[in-house]
Amino acid sequence: MACDLCNLLASPPADVLVWRDAQVSVVLVDEPHYPGFARVIWNAHVKEMTDLAPAERDHVMRVVWQVEAAQRAVMAPDKINVASFGNMTPHVHWHVIPRFASDVHFPQPTWGPAQREPHLQEVAARRALLPQLRAAIIANLDQ
Repeated sequence: MACDLCNLLASPPADVLVWRDAQVSVVLVDEPHYPGFARVIWNAHVKEMTDLAPAERDHVMRVVWQVEAAQRAVMAPDKINVASFGNMTPHVHWHVIPRFASDVHFPQPTWGPAQREPHLQEVAARRALLPQLRAAIIANLDQ
């Protein structure tokens, strides 16, 4: 069975890939109403966090927390959602999503029913922060 995340990491577009080391990659997800949505992906095809050694799990989570810290610093969201599902793509990855009280789904999850129409000017302003967010993620992870 082909894995979407393995395929993505085999040849990630430059505008998607933010940071990568030997074990983990950080990518931005093109969700129209959620600029700054990031995924932290284990580079090798591994199904569950407990398939990783403790030090590897610690490394993944350190990357997740540094992505969250960058989102908070640059985007000033009302909340950050951090989740790992993998039901459709059984490959270790974490979703790190900046959330705003005015976003389309808030306070519901991003896959839940829409609560309001998008505030297009706010979304555009958040999208304009993406270069700063990329730089902050890289700075956090390269220390």
